[in-house]
Amino acid sequence: MSEMEWMKAVQHLRSQRRAGVLVTVMSVRGHAPREAGAKMVVASDNVWATVGGGNLEAVAIERSRVMLAEGTTTPEVLDVALSDKAPYQHGVQCCGGEVKLLLEPLPVVPSVAIFGVGHVGLELARILARHDIELHLIDSRPDQLEAGRLQVLDDAVANVHVHQVPVLPELVVAELPPGTHALVMTHDHAEDAALCDAALRNEQLATIGLIGSTAKWARFRRKLAEDGNPAEAIDRIVTPIGLPHLPGKEPATIAVSVAAWLLQLFVAERNPAPVHREAKA
Repeated sequence: MSEMEWMKAVQHLRSQRRAGVLVTVMSVRGHAPREAGAKMVVASDNVWATVGGGNLEAVAIERSRVMLAEGTTTPEVLDVALSDKAPYQHGVQCCGGEVKLLLEPLPVVPSVAIFGVGHVGLELARILARHDIELHLIDSRPDQLEAGRLQVLDDAVANVHVHQVPVLPELVVAELPPGTHALVMTHDHAEDAALCDAALRNEQLATIGLIGSTAKWARFRRKLAEDGNPAEAIDRIVTPIGLPHLPGKEPATIAVSVAAWLLQLFVAERNPAPVHREAKA
């Protein structure tokens, strides 16, 4: 039961784009509440499973939450003595043994939603699937999401979520995890417009990208304004998407350009405040 609990917790945090720490009993000398291999997961506001309770567990939770607050990405090892003569912070735990704990940060992975898995969308999915992300594929055309067509993603590193929504694909926008990068590139301009409107009403999206021409965007901007979206909200939509200096209209070229643009955003998310080092004399 405990094993299933910590595994589900890791997946839950990942799908919600929340950071956590995986605590594992690396080794035990003498007597201890749990054997090597026992695990628990610590978040800022919750704990799943157990590595033995008492002072041992309280110290691990406390250190894990410091790591979360500091944004630590490097694993740490804690040595905890279970003796009434050892220094303790949260009560005596006198089993008589010594426990070595491994604290591994569980980072928040990027989340991307591709609305429209046509030629460009599928090429983009193939590239992004090689990265450790949550990848959502949405299309109103069932044939675009057939297993045979998506077979190119069978070896994906990413967690791929396929959303088959023949009617009102914009409803998926509200179901996306916070901080998702939403890319609108369907086969239908009316569908694109509805998706853009829904995306603007979801304030938790990281970015909203729209593929298309300048003329298309001018029409969309007018329509979005007429539907009650203020100008500052409409400005959240990025169009065109991709690297501005990479020419070419082939699906694979556009996909590479958009993927590179997204990778830059992922780096910025991991390093929101880069440290500027002074040049040495």
